[in-house]
Amino acid sequence: MTITALYASLFALIFFALSVRVITVRHATRIGVGDGGDNLLKRRMRAQANCAEYGPLILILMGLSEHLTVSAWALHGLGIAFLAGRALHGFNIARDREVIRLRIFAMGLTFTALLGFSLLNLIQLARVWI
Repeated sequence: MTITALYASLFALIFFALSVRVITVRHATRIGVGDGGDNLLKRRMRAQANCAEYGPLILILMGLSEHLTVSAWALHGLGIAFLAGRALHGFNIARDREVIRLRIFAMGLTFTALLGFSLLNLIQLARVWI
């Protein structure tokens, strides 16, 4: 599963960057647990958490797609949509003033990957079972 390994590794770098951004605000505000009512910390925490919520499921679906021999083009196309969506969403909502159109676009990319991998897996399974 070399293609999934590539996207999982790149996703981990995005997650790492979002985590460092949380730690930076925690250090500056001296808030060790929770958000302490700090709006910037709250936004950065949600950006990191949202990334953690969607990423593993999409990577599992991607790995299954690769195992089910979905084409490399489809894997890369949806993988790029996944990474772009997570990066744009994470860094946009972690700002003091997010750009709502960018957030909508980023979630569209994420949902494209989520639904795309789900449908590709179902199609591949139907081919095997029928």
